[in-house]
Amino acid sequence: MKALEGVKILDFTHVQSGPTCTQLLAWFGADVIKVERPGTGDITRGQLCDVPDADSLYFTMLNHNKRSITLDTKNPKGMEVLWEMVKICDVMVENFAPGVLDRMGLTWAKVHEVNPRMIVASVKGFGPGPYEDCKVYENVAQCAGGAASTTGFRDGVPLVTGAQIGDSGTGLHLALGIVTALYHRTHSGLGQKVDCAMQDGVLNLCRVKLRDQQRLGHGPLKEYSQFGEGLPFGDAVPRAGNDSGGGQPGRILKCKGWETDPNAYIYFITQAPVWEKICDVIGEPTWKTDPDYAKPPARLPRLNEIFARIEQWTMSKTKFEAMDILNEYDIPCGPILSMKEIAEEKSLRDTGTVVEVDHPKRGKYLSVGNPIKLSNSPTEVKRSPLLGEHTDEVLRDVLKLDEARIAAILDSGATGALTRTAAE
Repeated sequence: MKALEGVKILDFTHVQSGPTCTQLLAWFGADVIKVERPGTGDITRGQLCDVPDADSLYFTMLNHNKRSITLDTKNPKGMEVLWEMVKICDVMVENFAPGVLDRMGLTWAKVHEVNPRMIVASVKGFGPGPYEDCKVYENVAQCAGGAASTTGFRDGVPLVTGAQIGDSGTGLHLALGIVTALYHRTHSGLGQKVDCAMQDGVLNLCRVKLRDQQRLGHGPLKEYSQFGEGLPFGDAVPRAGNDSGGGQPGRILKCKGWETDPNAYIYFITQAPVWEKICDVIGEPTWKTDPDYAKPPARLPRLNEIFARIEQWTMSKTKFEAMDILNEYDIPCGPILSMKEIAEEKSLRDTGTVVEVDHPKRGKYLSVGNPIKLSNSPTEVKRSPLLGEHTDEVLRDVLKLDEARIAAILDSGATGALTRTAAE
């Protein structure tokens, strides 16, 4: 049995943050019914397309295991269907711009009146405050949440990260909020609102930088390379390049082949408990007792020299050879893996972290699988739905409407130009 089997999700989400949330719930077994605009659907179906007349990878990789219905909510029959779904679903998830849900008539008060057990979950760009009505995208969230100002090198511009911490990160936060509200409902009997702001989600993932901001008020941040180089700190946490955020000096170092391979690098941490092993591996045994290198405080002003010497060693090895040697001595390190290497990694396929999915229009493609593994509820990743593919099915099997009413809804145009033949 799937962990969330029996839970019905009314999915009004689009693009990335909301679909990330509802896809995770679908992977755990929830019946996610994605409501889309007739004719166009989720805008990402047509964005960054690589295969003609097929949904984009952007859409397919965010909408596995869902059912799709098309519904014109400006059509009275469409709104009838929508309210029928509100009555029977457990959760409504949306990431519209502020105020859109209210303008549709789906106010929290009305929804709660119609279905007191309904949980209404929303992603917004900002919480209450000066920016709450602003439109937010991934990179805006990274900038407003503190990630960009602390990413990059101190003599360069702020940088956003390739990890989608604003969109997907907030979607994961929202999924946890929904599951928590579902658990609370088991003893309260009532649904509640769940809100996640993208700025808040990014900040939650940047907590170590908020930690450092407060430490900065009591003196320089001694684990930062900036301190070792004798450079003064300002009044805000600086960008620290590839320094480790955990207090142990770390850098990305070149490995054999770096001249032609942009990912021939390894992350290397000079953790204090294994310092003597590091000295032996790189061929500097005298550093173990030399007062200029033996203790962490003595090493701080010499980090550039130390990492330059370690890099001489790493450049004589491929990143995987270096990994094998360093792991023998429990020296913390990690290869810089390209997306190509990750896509081809057998162990990730074996665990379902990377999956191959077959789509009727685009053929086989790779996608991420469920990153959370439950021992008794394994995840089966199913392809994303075609636009409106399950409209008839939902009207008949979920809402239990009779044939006459289904025909009236289809004839009204509430589901667009879709016919049963087209759905099949």
